[in-house]
Amino acid sequence: MMGMVAGGANTVQQYIRAGLLDEIQIHLIPVLLGEGVRLFDHLGTKHIGLEQLGVIESPGVTHLSLNFAH
Repeated sequence: MMGMVAGGANTVQQYIRAGLLDEIQIHLIPVLLGEGVRLFDHLGTKHIGLEQLGVIESPGVTHLSLNFAH
């Protein structure tokens, strides 16, 4: 079954903690906002393995595809 989760860091953290994600795509834009919730904070002490599936770089954004090792 394939699905998609869209939301902020708090939503994604809940799915990561529950082990419900197989893959994550992160789109990095070089802008410092000063505040906000870090995506990989508050996940507990359990090791979470990530495997890089792909990277696409451009001047305004970097796209990362990562696989969760369950």
